[in-house]
Amino acid sequence: MTGIVVIGAGQAGAALVAKLRALGHAGPVTLIGAEPVPPYQRPPLSKAYLLGEMPLERLFLRPESFYAEQGITLLTGARVRAIDPAARQVHLADRSLPYEQLALTTGAVPRRLPAALGGDLAGVHVVRSLADVDALAPAIAPGARAVIVGGGYIGLEAAAVARKRGLAVTVIEAAPRILQRVAAAETSDHVRALHRSHGVEVLEAAPLARLQGQGGHVCAAELANGRVIEADVVITGIGVDPDVALARDAGLAIDNGVATDAQGRTSAAQVWAAGDCASFPAQGGRLRLESVQNAIDQAECVAANMLGAGTSYAPVPWFWSDQFDMKLQIAGLGTGHDRLVVRRAGAGRSHWYFAGERFLAVDAMNDPRAYMVGKRLLEAGRSPDPAILADPATDLKALLR
Repeated sequence: MTGIVVIGAGQAGAALVAKLRALGHAGPVTLIGAEPVPPYQRPPLSKAYLLGEMPLERLFLRPESFYAEQGITLLTGARVRAIDPAARQVHLADRSLPYEQLALTTGAVPRRLPAALGGDLAGVHVVRSLADVDALAPAIAPGARAVIVGGGYIGLEAAAVARKRGLAVTVIEAAPRILQRVAAAETSDHVRALHRSHGVEVLEAAPLARLQGQGGHVCAAELANGRVIEADVVITGIGVDPDVALARDAGLAIDNGVATDAQGRTSAAQVWAAGDCASFPAQGGRLRLESVQNAIDQAECVAANMLGAGTSYAPVPWFWSDQFDMKLQIAGLGTGHDRLVVRRAGAGRSHWYFAGERFLAVDAMNDPRAYMVGKRLLEAGRSPDPAILADPATDLKALLR
């Protein structure tokens, strides 16, 4: 019997099939995942799970029984070889599944260091999947030496966890500063100071020349300036790429991910996409967001549209990052800002991004009130007066009135 098939059993895929049932869809639904476990949360993998503070079962987004109870066929450990939009077929290794509608929630894949730089040595890890973290865990041992390649959020979160476990940690970032692609210099400064206060060595403008190995295992990182840093384990956090292989091979339009319209339709009839793999029209161009919030919200919007809702997806992006005792909460996108307002609130602080007089985003560090107010202002399409915001006497909640 044909029905809805969803490829990719991560946060977006799990949200999409659950929303289909919540909206009353009674037809067949199949969720296909390449990993051998039910859909799980990724953010705790590199933090609570790696630290041994969260058991495997608590990672699962829902109990495995949920899928059977909801009449959702969950195929785990199943890799899709190809999709055929003309025939409306999904081809697995051992069978083909017909579909009426198909959703791609294939997520993203971590970038790896090339073999020419030593990326194929034992002891070199990425942090994306459960298998990645299970492979890394034995190496995160007190007294070991860790080199983190990449000063973005993933690399810095890994650095914080490794330092908490008692490792000697060095972060190397090729760009002039950490978080350069995603945050203002003031946010970089605050995060850098936090890491250094906990004993992390942070090296910026420090491109990796190559990893050195001994007996097939990594033993050091050699920088472009000639410095050699001894290492027992290397974690690479140099970004991810949208997983578009199936879509590209099937002839779907690709533009920084699987290209969709505002409602989540791809260029192929009855094929939709959501989550890390999908780009959608926004801000006069195309946008692809890598966050839990986007995966859930976009997937739920696509589920409704598969059932005929006709709703455009127009999110206010938000993100978070936990590092040591700092919770960094971000609302909006600061890209293109030309002005930054810094506010302090006790031990917390917030950085407010503006383009002219237009409010774009806020970074709130241990300042949940600033995050909440900033997010609500963005959702309402309102821009506070930067001068009033800069006044430390201003009551942030008053900006909502």
